[in-house]
Amino acid sequence: MFLHGFTAGPYQFGPLGQAFFNNGYNVLIPLQPGHGHSGNWNRQNPPPLPTDIEIYQQFLLKWLQIAKTLGQQVVIGGLSTGGTLGAWLALEHPQEIDTTLLFTPYLGSRYSLFDQLIKILPIYFEWFNKDASGNFGYKGFSLKALRIFLELGHKVLENAQDCVCAPILMVCSEADHAVSRSKQQAFFRRVLKQQPKSWYYCFDDSLHIEHRMMTKLEDNDYEELVIILAKAFVESNLTWLEFEQMAKRIAQGQGYDQIMGELNLNGEVSQQLSAMMTQGFGCEDLKCINPYF
Repeated sequence: MFLHGFTAGPYQFGPLGQAFFNNGYNVLIPLQPGHGHSGNWNRQNPPPLPTDIEIYQQFLLKWLQIAKTLGQQVVIGGLSTGGTLGAWLALEHPQEIDTTLLFTPYLGSRYSLFDQLIKILPIYFEWFNKDASGNFGYKGFSLKALRIFLELGHKVLENAQDCVCAPILMVCSEADHAVSRSKQQAFFRRVLKQQPKSWYYCFDDSLHIEHRMMTKLEDNDYEELVIILAKAFVESNLTWLEFEQMAKRIAQGQGYDQIMGELNLNGEVSQQLSAMMTQGFGCEDLKCINPYF
């Protein structure tokens, strides 16, 4: 079950959803409350986005129950505020979720000043890239509709300190100027203390992968890298320590077959991840998997 970003829609998970479906998974990409409504939305008439986080939370719980009827295991994925919701669900219901995929979750803004403005300003805001290609969602919104996700992000970060969480893949990007990477890293480090089967990967700035990282239609010319990471995480049982070991062996020049045999990886996963952990993809000295960098 994939959760799209704020003001957007299910289209953001089209490629990833299709990739999992082709591998035999049932895929759900529900349209979130208040999203996807046609209308003449503007400052005087903002789109009908909820301003109560419980509306989203009840929506998630309903769809979680639906997802459980479609398979023996449940994988949750989310982009941006969808990632915030996914993180909340992974912390609140770890026994019902097998794996969680967080794509640049919104736990705070890249610049703390923006967080302060979101907290206090009762204004309508238009996206700077509202006319960008691939933007099929609302062009603007009332800040109070985003404020509830900022508050949820703070709670998620705080709760990760002590709660056992479902296994998490954290994917972020150095070129993402919308959200706080330091808070994403802090959340991952806290999760890792309780949940060793979690991975972290950050795309290098040289790839120019921005916040909307799920499709070529939006900001990612390398959407296949997102798909490789997601499938590798879901289909393997590597802990963070084993994932690190694999990366270090790749950096040392060990071959696919040796890595595959020693860490019990299938060949496809090994080769694809090996390609991503090279200088060619900006992963110099394995900084791409360093949650302290």
